[in-house]
Amino acid sequence: MGLVKGFLEIERKERPYDKVEARLRTWKEFVHPLPPAEVGKQAARCMDCGIPFCHNGCPVNNIIPEWNELVRRDRWRDALEVLHSTNNFPEFTGRICPAPCEASCTLNIDDNPVTIKSIECAIVDRGWEEGWIKPSVAPKKTGKRVAVVGSGPAGLACAQQLARAGHSVTLFEKNDRIGGLLRYGIPDFKMEKHLIDRRVRQMEGEGVEFRTGVEVGATLSIKSLLEGYDAVALTGGAEWPRDLEVPGRELDGVHYAMEFLVPQNKRVAGDDEARAAPRGTISAKGKHVVVIGGGDTGSDCVGTSNRHGAASVTQLEVMPQPPERENKALTWPDWPLKMRTSSSHEEGAARDFAVLTRRCVGKNGKVEGLECVRIDWVKGADGRMAMAEIQGSAFTLKADLVLLAMGFLGPRKGGMLEQAGVALDPRGNVAANVLDYRTSVPKLFTAGDMRRGQSLVVWAIREGRQCARAIDESLMGATTLPR
Repeated sequence: MGLVKGFLEIERKERPYDKVEARLRTWKEFVHPLPPAEVGKQAARCMDCGIPFCHNGCPVNNIIPEWNELVRRDRWRDALEVLHSTNNFPEFTGRICPAPCEASCTLNIDDNPVTIKSIECAIVDRGWEEGWIKPSVAPKKTGKRVAVVGSGPAGLACAQQLARAGHSVTLFEKNDRIGGLLRYGIPDFKMEKHLIDRRVRQMEGEGVEFRTGVEVGATLSIKSLLEGYDAVALTGGAEWPRDLEVPGRELDGVHYAMEFLVPQNKRVAGDDEARAAPRGTISAKGKHVVVIGGGDTGSDCVGTSNRHGAASVTQLEVMPQPPERENKALTWPDWPLKMRTSSSHEEGAARDFAVLTRRCVGKNGKVEGLECVRIDWVKGADGRMAMAEIQGSAFTLKADLVLLAMGFLGPRKGGMLEQAGVALDPRGNVAANVLDYRTSVPKLFTAGDMRRGQSLVVWAIREGRQCARAIDESLMGATTLPR
C-alpha cells in the first residue's frame, strides 16, 4: 500500500455522464472514462484493509486491493492479469454490475467507497486498447468434447474456461446472435454489443465453436447432445417472466418487458422492423407508459421508453419505498436496502411505491388505464409479511402501454428441460449444488440463472467458471481451473 492517507486526501470521483438531453437522442453508452492519471488517484484511495470486505461483496472474488495498488503504480498490464484471474469479462461487469463490492468497501461506512467498478472497467478497456488481450490457447487438447447450451454470461464463462483447459467446446444458442439476455435484454445505452462480439472473436481464437439459431429441445435434442459429447452444460438462463394475473391482462398494449426490450436491441443491431419485431412493433412514442416492477429490467424499460419519446413514464413497485440511506450498523458490509435512482430514472420517470394493480381497463380491446390501490405490508399470524389494501386509496392511472417487469420465475419448463428430465428444486430451477454442478441426469451439468434463479451477471460468470472446473474435474479426474 503506497498512500497510507490516500482515502483521506483524495476525494471520490466517478465517471461523468452525458447530459440527459444529449443521451436521450442516442442508443450509445453515455458514460465517459476518467483519464488514466485520475483512475490511478482513485485507486490510491484503497486502504488495503486487513480484512478487505470488498472480497466478501464480489461474487467472482475479484482481488480488488491488489489491482488497485497496481493501477496506482501505473502497472496496468499486471493489473489486467490479476483482474482476469477471477473474471472472464470485466468489461461487462464494469458497466452493468451494481457493484456489491463498493457496498462492502470499508470506506462505504461513511458513503465514500473506492470507485471499484470504474477502475475495473478502466483496466480492461485499456487492455483492449493496448492490444494486451489475445486468445489464450490451451497448450494441448484433451480429446474430450463438451457442449454448452446458452450463451449468456454463465455459458460464455463456462465455455471459455473449458476451452482453456484443452477441451473441444461447442456453444449452442437459440437466438441469431451470441449473448443471451446480455445481448438482447440489456439496452445498448448501458452496454454496447460490440463488447460481446469482441469476446466472441477471442473465444473463437481459443477454439470455441459457436452455433447460433439452434434451440436445444426443439431443433436439436438433448439425447443427441448426450450421445455426441462427453459432458453437457445447461446455462439457458431464467426466461419465464412473472405475469400480471388481473382482469384486462389480455388487452392490447400490455406486454412483458422483454417483448419491448428485445426488438429495440435488434433495431440498434441493424435488423429491419420485420426481423426485429415479427409479432408487431411496440413503440412508446407519444404514449403514457406504465412500467410495473421496480428492478433493473423496469429501469431499462424506463430508459427505452424515454428514448422512444414517451408522453410520460410511471414506474410502479409493490414494495414500500426504501429509505434514502441504509442503517450502516445493521447492514454493512452486506448489500443494503436503500433508495436507488438509476440513470434512466434521472432521464424522467414518476415512481410510486406500495401500489398494487387491480385491473387493466380499456376500450375496443386496447388498454387505456390501470386501476390501482395503495397497500400496507403487515405481519400475519404466521409471522410473514402480507399485503393489506388501504381503504379509500384506489386510483386510476392513464396508460397506453403497460410493461411488465416483475422479474422471472425461473427457466422455461418445456422443450429442453422437459426432454432432459432433470430434477427441479422447490423454486422450479434445475437442481444442482455449487460443488459439482451436476444435475440428476448423468453427464448433464447446469449453472447460472437456470440453476440459481434470476440473478446478476457477476453471479452467472462465477457459476459458469465453477461449473467448468467441475466438468473438467469430472472428465479428467483432476483440474487446474480456478474456482
